[in-house]
Amino acid sequence: MEGLDPAIAYLLIGVVAFIVLVVFLSFFPVMLWISALASGVRIGIITLVAMRLRRVVPSRIVNPMIKATKAGLGLTINQLESHFLAGGNVDRVVNALIAAQRANIPLEFSRAAAIDLAGRDVLQAVQMSVNPRVIETPIVAAVAKDGIEVKVKARVTVRANIDRLVGGAGEETIIARVGEGIVTTVGSSASHKDVLENPDLISRTVLGKGLDAGTAFEILSIDIADVDVGKNIGAHLQTEQAEADKQIAQAKAEERRAMAVALEQEMKARVVEMRARVVESESQVPLAMADALKSGKLGVMDYMNMKNIEADTQMRGSIGKPSDSGRGDKE
Repeated sequence: MEGLDPAIAYLLIGVVAFIVLVVFLSFFPVMLWISALASGVRIGIITLVAMRLRRVVPSRIVNPMIKATKAGLGLTINQLESHFLAGGNVDRVVNALIAAQRANIPLEFSRAAAIDLAGRDVLQAVQMSVNPRVIETPIVAAVAKDGIEVKVKARVTVRANIDRLVGGAGEETIIARVGEGIVTTVGSSASHKDVLENPDLISRTVLGKGLDAGTAFEILSIDIADVDVGKNIGAHLQTEQAEADKQIAQAKAEERRAMAVALEQEMKARVVEMRARVVESESQVPLAMADALKSGKLGVMDYMNMKNIEADTQMRGSIGKPSDSGRGDKE
């Protein structure tokens, strides 16, 4: 470094030393190691470097380990690191274990880690075990036997069941089962007045069904928050049934009318057919008479007498009919 100003040379040396120190501290977490030793956590600097090589953030292991050691949980670095490598939240699991210990809730690290890896918030579960949660159901509409609709809203107080958090059903199942119990209870009531007079009947009936079986919660109580009377579903259904019967009757009447019209048209066609047959038969009469005259079976005088009789008959018929002029005079 000959030819350089001593001040510049010292500055360059200082910058290089600072960069080396930063790289060294970033790869060798000395301050974190000192904090761990000061907190009573026995961990070697080589272990922290090995965490770096395994792509584990040392602070996410050491800081929860310090909390666990201070709380007297008796955890090891390997347990926390293995849970971190499995994709778990180490800090949340340690906080849950500390909260469970303070609340005298038996919870082991393996159980807490399994709950965390299952996707549930283990700390929230422990908090729900200490402080139960109230779940409000949506408005459930049910119909009593008298046909009146009853709208019920319930509040379900639940407590987390640590042993059933893994594989247990969630809040949606609780809400669905409570709604089903409300519908069953109201539907089995003889009158909607019974439900309005004794809303606690719903609570006792639903609570006695053991709706928390197979869920991650334990139902402590079911309280009816609101009960309202809805529509008269029975009358509405009867009205719709009457309207449907009316339409069916109208359709059948229209069918019978169409059949009558078709029969009438058929009868008219048959009358026309019979008239055609009569005309056809009458057309044979002159031929028969001509044949009779030719064969001598009918004489000329007989024919003339028949014509006179026909003319006389037509005259009598015309006299017997009322004339249009006579009607005009009367009018």
